[in-house]
Amino acid sequence: MEKKHKLKFNIEKIRKWLGVAVVVALFIMETVICAQSASSYEQLWEYIMLLACCLLLDVSVALKYYVIKPLNIKFAAYGADFFFLLVISIITGNDFCVVLYCLSTTEFYLSNEKIRTNLIIFGVSAAVFVASFVFGWVRVHTGASVYNSIVQILGGCLFGIVILAIHFVIVVALMRFYRMSKQLSAALSEADASRAELKHAYEKLSETAVFEERNRIAKDIHDNAGHSITSVIMQTEAAKLLIDTDPAEAKTRIISANIQAKNALDQMRSSVHLLAGRPAERSVKDGIEDIVAQTVDSTDLKIRCDLEDITLDEERARFLFNSVKECITNGIRHGGATAFYIEAKMLKDEVSLLVSDNGSGLSEDFSEGYGLKSMREKAEEFGGGIRISGEPGEGCEVEVFIKSSPVKAA
Repeated sequence: MEKKHKLKFNIEKIRKWLGVAVVVALFIMETVICAQSASSYEQLWEYIMLLACCLLLDVSVALKYYVIKPLNIKFAAYGADFFFLLVISIITGNDFCVVLYCLSTTEFYLSNEKIRTNLIIFGVSAAVFVASFVFGWVRVHTGASVYNSIVQILGGCLFGIVILAIHFVIVVALMRFYRMSKQLSAALSEADASRAELKHAYEKLSETAVFEERNRIAKDIHDNAGHSITSVIMQTEAAKLLIDTDPAEAKTRIISANIQAKNALDQMRSSVHLLAGRPAERSVKDGIEDIVAQTVDSTDLKIRCDLEDITLDEERARFLFNSVKECITNGIRHGGATAFYIEAKMLKDEVSLLVSDNGSGLSEDFSEGYGLKSMREKAEEFGGGIRISGEPGEGCEVEVFIKSSPVKAA
């Protein structure tokens, strides 16, 4: 907007000084023409009329630059101008009167944007000039031969029309160039403003996205790692109470707490990696094998795996790793399992994770606890779900399936 106002101010300033220049040039040309044609004045009234028309033409041109704005009034003023020019040309018979026509029509070409209207003014000025020049030349050169008269008249008319046409083309072309520059400047200003708005919106969106991502990670830490740490505390407290009366159960509780502690540590590490913008892809096979190795090293559990080489984004891979740990912990804590089977496969656009154990299976009054509910909600976020099955005394089987996006399978 600021650039637009600046352009408007500049053109008005140019128009103001151009008006002064045109009026001064008119006065000078009128003086020259009157001086050159002094011998053609036969009567005093002709000289008085010539001076009056010159003065009125100067006043009319000045008024159009500084006072008259409505187009209909301007048309009336131009009609008066053409009358004054007609009288001046007839009285003087000077072909340099064409310069007066050019100076008097300049303002109209500057202020009017319609090329058709400009052409009308050009045509009228050319017609008036030709008519006035013919009458003026015949009046002044009464004794000339017919041949010389025709040649001189045709040459003068052609000269005048060419000058009028050159003036028309130059002024109209310059004004069209100015208006196009003005439109381009306005478009660029608007584009700059739009770009600034887009940049601001992008920054706001980025801030919002970062804030939401941090909130999500904080929630994951609170829900998952927090739950694991709580379980560790509960398991170790229970182990303390059972260490003397039931050492086997106490050992089971300690093993479960150990797995839960490692689970919490891995979850927090993954969250820190996300906050730090670490690599966004993980190998499901490598991650599960690491979990199995850590678990087997610290317990007497037997775990067999059948894992396809699948690469998932960090968030999905981390969810599957947490699901494996949750299933192992639940199998030990609730089913007394000593052996597990883990399978990870790619099925079209889904990844399937299966964890089964040799524990006590599902009781008749089985209900999902916090860990399984969280697993189900997270799986549904990824376009999948979980299935839990198992008969009493026959172990338990948990299948987790999620949509893969993006996924690479070897």
